[in-house]
Amino acid sequence: MYCIAIDDEPRALEIIEKYVGKIDFLNLATTFRDPIEAIDYLMKHNIDLIFLDINMPGIFGTELVKVLKNSPMIIFTTAYSEYAIESYELDAVDYLLKPFEFERFLKSVIKAQELKKLKHEKSKTQIVKSSSVDTKILIKSGSEIHQVNIDDIIYIEGLGNYATIHTNNEKIVTYKSLGDVLDLLPAKLFVRIHKSYIVAIQHIKSYEVHQVKIEGKTLPIGKIYRKEFIELMKIQN
Repeated sequence: MYCIAIDDEPRALEIIEKYVGKIDFLNLATTFRDPIEAIDYLMKHNIDLIFLDINMPGIFGTELVKVLKNSPMIIFTTAYSEYAIESYELDAVDYLLKPFEFERFLKSVIKAQELKKLKHEKSKTQIVKSSSVDTKILIKSGSEIHQVNIDDIIYIEGLGNYATIHTNNEKIVTYKSLGDVLDLLPAKLFVRIHKSYIVAIQHIKSYEVHQVKIEGKTLPIGKIYRKEFIELMKIQN
C-alpha cells in the first residue's frame, strides 16, 4: 500500500517513517508538515492510506478529510483524545494516540490492509454480478432500434445530445447524452474517462496518466475523471 504522513511536528514524521520502514507491504511516498501542500499532492496522486495529525495550523486533519473527494483510508495520529469520536464519524480506520509504540502502529496498518482486501473482493464480486445480468442493450438510432451486445462495445463518444457507440462491427449514433448511455451500461464494466468518452474496461490495451489505448485508438483521460479511473484500474489488477 502507498501511504503519506501529514503532521506539523518533524519528530512525529520521523517516527512514522521509521515504523513504515519496518513493514514490507507499506510504502511511504512522501511526508508533509503543511496540510495545504498535502491536499494539492492528493489531488494529483493516488494514495491508499494517510497517517494524519488532527491539530495542525491552517486546517485541522478532520477538516482536511472532508475536503478530499474519494478520500484514501485514514489513520489519525494525534496527542488529543477528545477528537476520537469525530474521527470515527469520518470512517477512519484507526485512531492512534501519541506517543504510540510500533506494535500499536502495526495493528492499525494491518487493519487498513485487511480493509483494502475486503474492498477489492467486494468490487470483484460486483463486476461478476454485473457481467452476468445484462448481455444486451437496446439503442434507438433514427427510426431503428438496435440490439447491441455489451461485450461488443469498445467505447462511446459523446457530442452534445448525441452519442456514437463504437462496437466491433459498427458505429451507432443515438440521440442520447453520454450520461444517459452510461446509465444503460452495467456498472463496473464501463468507465467514463473524459467529458466526451466512455470506454469498455475489457477492451483497454494500455493506459497512462493522460490517455488510454483501446483497440488501436488513443483516447484522452480528462483531469476530473483521472483519479477514479486509475483507482478502478488498480482494482482490476
